[in-house]
Amino acid sequence: MNTFYQAFDLETLGQAKRPEDYRSPFQIDRDRILHTSAFRSLQSKTQVFLAGEYDFYRTRLTHSIEVAQIGRSLCQFLKQRSSDLAQDHFIDPDLVEAICLAHDLGHPPFGHVGERTLNQLLAQHGGFEGNAQTLRLLTSTLYQGTRGIQPTRALLDGVLKYKTLRAELLREGAAPPANHFLYDEQASDLDFALGDQAFPPDYTPGPSRNAFRSIECQLMDWADDTAYSIHDLTDGVKAGFLTIERIERWAAGQDLAPTQSHALERLLASIREGKLEARLGRRIGDFIQAVSLADESNFLTAQTQRYRYRLAIQPEIEVECRLYKAIATDLIFKSRELQQLLDFKAARLLGQLWEPLWANYLGSEQPEYQLLTPHHHRLLVEADTEASKARRLADALAELTDRRALKMHRRLFDTDFASLTDLG
Repeated sequence: MNTFYQAFDLETLGQAKRPEDYRSPFQIDRDRILHTSAFRSLQSKTQVFLAGEYDFYRTRLTHSIEVAQIGRSLCQFLKQRSSDLAQDHFIDPDLVEAICLAHDLGHPPFGHVGERTLNQLLAQHGGFEGNAQTLRLLTSTLYQGTRGIQPTRALLDGVLKYKTLRAELLREGAAPPANHFLYDEQASDLDFALGDQAFPPDYTPGPSRNAFRSIECQLMDWADDTAYSIHDLTDGVKAGFLTIERIERWAAGQDLAPTQSHALERLLASIREGKLEARLGRRIGDFIQAVSLADESNFLTAQTQRYRYRLAIQPEIEVECRLYKAIATDLIFKSRELQQLLDFKAARLLGQLWEPLWANYLGSEQPEYQLLTPHHHRLLVEADTEASKARRLADALAELTDRRALKMHRRLFDTDFASLTDLG
């Protein structure tokens, strides 16, 4: 028995109780995520480079699996090394694995570009946010757009990187937020995660409130940072975005700390010697062993062990992680090639898909055309408000993979009528 978790952590969202099972509640959470089309579709969603362009690029699926492995390893390391934990009192690796596997479920096609585009399209209808969409899938829509997985409180809270409602950021005439919010209709899910306890006044909406995370959420976030800060560099070198010359030119314009300069020298040496992937792979172990638990005190401390600890990370490792992320951001994400392919083309494609779909489904109770899959078509027909139609249309587009979005666009806009034969 693991005394780290109590009945409060294991309670599930919804009225019905789960039937008796040979698995633990967190193993059920994990398995319900794994065996869904939403999880499988991550194999064709962009991580950094367009999914399917080359077979060695990471996709959202391979990234999620790697994050889950790192998350489990973090749990094992802390169980062995932390004096706060024991053989019968530990952070559950099945729970952290489930959180890691779920953390990108809500991301639409074309990575963060797709997320930004949908948020702009829904500016008047509640916005769009990848983390909020993950919560929506787990609680309401993962199965055919009609129901979630009845998650445990610990799982639901573990995916909540942000705990601020969008309406709380729109006060006093503020511009619509770009990210880091929950949908307003998710207030009840947030209440459940917190056990119906209100935030104290000093937890103001925005960064202060969003920093309030369970220890499992913090572990997922560090596993995510570890995976993409290291793996994006590997993919970037293979793709030709990161060369010694480019990195050196970039470094010449930076004010690097000694720790960062040393890490940069190791990085360049590894590229020169053709040993980057192996050496960065070993750094994952260093990033895992850089963590420890620090005591925490807050308004949920008395309710659950999940809020009694803060994840502490060795400063030099944090600095190295920030260096890798900065290189990836400046030399890959902001590169002319990706700007043209994703920031322009992908954003334009999603915007062009939205227009005819919105015109078809908003106008009447019986749309003239069935342009979506049968269950998405039915859900949009049944939606009784403009806001609910917008949300369900966003669900349909967010569910698309990169390839399916491209195929839908070709069918709707290709003026070559020979394509009418391509209906498979």
